[in-house]
Amino acid sequence: MATDKKLCLSGRGVTKVFGIGRQKLTAVDHVDFDFHEGEIISIVGESGSGKTTLAKMLLGLLSSSEGEIYFQGQKRDIRSGRKRQEYWKNIQAIFQDPFSAYNTFHKIDTVLLDCIRMRGGKHLPQARKVELMEEACGFVNLKYAELTHKYPFELSGGQMQRLMIARIFLLKPKILVADEPTSMIDACSRATILDYLMKLRDETGMTLIFITHDIGLAYYVSDTVYIMERGRFVEHGSADSVILRPREPYTRRLISDVPKIHEPWDLSTVVFA
Repeated sequence: MATDKKLCLSGRGVTKVFGIGRQKLTAVDHVDFDFHEGEIISIVGESGSGKTTLAKMLLGLLSSSEGEIYFQGQKRDIRSGRKRQEYWKNIQAIFQDPFSAYNTFHKIDTVLLDCIRMRGGKHLPQARKVELMEEACGFVNLKYAELTHKYPFELSGGQMQRLMIARIFLLKPKILVADEPTSMIDACSRATILDYLMKLRDETGMTLIFITHDIGLAYYVSDTVYIMERGRFVEHGSADSVILRPREPYTRRLISDVPKIHEPWDLSTVVFA
């Protein structure tokens, strides 16, 4: 899809194989992609399609078996700890399960201060650090005074998700990977989290990559949609072209599986055990 925006993250032939011999499983199978600055992308697929494995590869948490990932036009090099730290200043994530996203032994102050340190604010006066933490919490409608000295597990799931966005507000990465960020919270909190993410994108110009099974979410928030089936991208393009004019049977099935309130549910594609 033609665009005048700069490439921030791209891949050619990116592949991930687990195991060997008869136990070999190809989770991501020679995928190509181009993500641009300020773009909102959704990678959509069912459970087991390989989308979360790809997300971990984008983040540098898993290595590629084949292929190359490029960051800002250069082949990505995260072989040393220092280079990984530098890369992670530019790409961050919000994960599906907020309860496992935090170190149980670290208080909220530590979580936020680590973000300030990563952005070079280690030697800022304490008053300035508190000011930054208050601003970040206020961005997601949390009060720092009510969070200080608490542990993340003392918060609700929705509050923990908002705290993760407060971290992103402090870090201001160029790319945010959001892996099913709203699947474990209620509908009201889900809309709030999406609103914060959109606001953050508008304010910072970061690229936002949603990893989701929810094709409805993909349609409403995305500029570009990639459809993933069994480790491969079977279709991609603008949200309108992919969702309104799907070419692949798999894409059409994902769309037909979305329940519609005012229509009888079509269960013909459901396999019952």
